[in-house]
Amino acid sequence: MESVVEVREATDEDLPQVLQLYAQPEIDDGEVLPLDDARNLLQRFSAYPNYKLYVALLDTKVVGSFALLIMDNIGHMGAKSGVMEDVVVDPTIHRKGIGKAMMSAAFKVCRANGCYKLALSANLKRDAAHSFYEALGFERHGYSFLVPLGEE
Repeated sequence: MESVVEVREATDEDLPQVLQLYAQPEIDDGEVLPLDDARNLLQRFSAYPNYKLYVALLDTKVVGSFALLIMDNIGHMGAKSGVMEDVVVDPTIHRKGIGKAMMSAAFKVCRANGCYKLALSANLKRDAAHSFYEALGFERHGYSFLVPLGEE
């Protein structure tokens, strides 16, 4: 019998495992926040009306995570949009339905909140991730731009 993936809001107790996932070479390459800083940031999420960190669990182990912000808009006739960040899955269990379960949960949250879209960005080098997102119905739309804002 196959294990069922559970996706739920993250708690303080999940953070050590979430930080371990972010330490992957393709994500943060071993450089992650100290646990106390991560706890403080998770607490600050609650100051936003609809910003949450989610985890995917296989049995009781955290095997994936993502952050989801439901954002109000003045444009688009006031329709909300979802913005997904920090998507990560344990590399030892890629292609086991974890990412799909996480995306399904995000779609459900966005639909329940009346979002007209869910947006995310993926590093240009992550071809497998691009194919995965497209297989789930994401479309390449426009360009994503960033300006590194280090010290001046």
